[in-house]
Amino acid sequence: MSKELTSGEAQGEYVSRHVMEPGPLADKKLTGTWKDYVTVTKLGIIFGNLITVIAGMWVATGGQLSVLSFNMVFLTLLGTTLIIASGTCLNNYLDRDIDQKMARTKKRALADGRLDPNQVLVMGFVAAILGTVLLLFVNVLTTLIALFGLFGYVVLYTMWLKRTHHLNTVVGSVAGAVPPMIGWSAVTGGLEAGAFILFGIMFVWQIPHFLAIAIRRKEDYAKAGIPMLPVVFGNKTTKWHMLNYVAVLIPVSLLLPLFVKHVGVGYTITAILLGILWIAISLKGFKAEDDVNWAKRHFIFSLNYMVLLFASMMIFSI
Repeated sequence: MSKELTSGEAQGEYVSRHVMEPGPLADKKLTGTWKDYVTVTKLGIIFGNLITVIAGMWVATGGQLSVLSFNMVFLTLLGTTLIIASGTCLNNYLDRDIDQKMARTKKRALADGRLDPNQVLVMGFVAAILGTVLLLFVNVLTTLIALFGLFGYVVLYTMWLKRTHHLNTVVGSVAGAVPPMIGWSAVTGGLEAGAFILFGIMFVWQIPHFLAIAIRRKEDYAKAGIPMLPVVFGNKTTKWHMLNYVAVLIPVSLLLPLFVKHVGVGYTITAILLGILWIAISLKGFKAEDDVNWAKRHFIFSLNYMVLLFASMMIFSI
């Protein structure tokens, strides 16, 4: 396991020693099936993001989705699906070398050599073009927001910071926070305060969520030369970052009923209770005897937090 580093200079040394050492690509077997082509689109990520797109629409209309045009909703969801699929295909293509070095990713279709990388690359560009065309039928702003998210995920996160700096998680979270803004802008044609608050909730939530994964998979990331925060600065520093972001998430989530009046008191109570529970779980990390098990519990709660928060947001905005 790589030695933990504790300074910016050490991080620079770490990057120079590890990040630019690509692993040998697997010999092409090209035994992939249609299921492998589906897996490179990461359906779980698509589904999770579509839920927040719908939430953005829901909150923007006060739960009155019936007033919306079916064509607009359909084009928004399908166009967003294609844009996200484009990002995941390009991510799989670009990360196929480092994916071979990590236990949790070495069996992916490209890392294992079951698919032709060039075919997945073409899939990514075709999906981006089709998604852009469909979203243009919704409105230009929605299209630009989606393309901003795609650029942030593929270029800023995957191509640049993931391999060079521990802030990769923060930048990647910007791209992951745009789906509710897509839903909001598709409905209203603009970006009011509520859209930016939904963006803020998603942005802040993602950082402790993904840092929990980074602690769980610390040895994997170190082996692949990816300078995630726990690899570079250690688990304790990472836990402090996680606690700080969870603490910030409480006031950010409470901004929504202040600016979106139809979000009821039930949401406010839910946001406060969930935030307190998450802080308690985060604090337990400093006394945890097994960081991996604690990070797993933290990760699972983060998923439940988001599901319950968005569910309450939608239920109490009717």
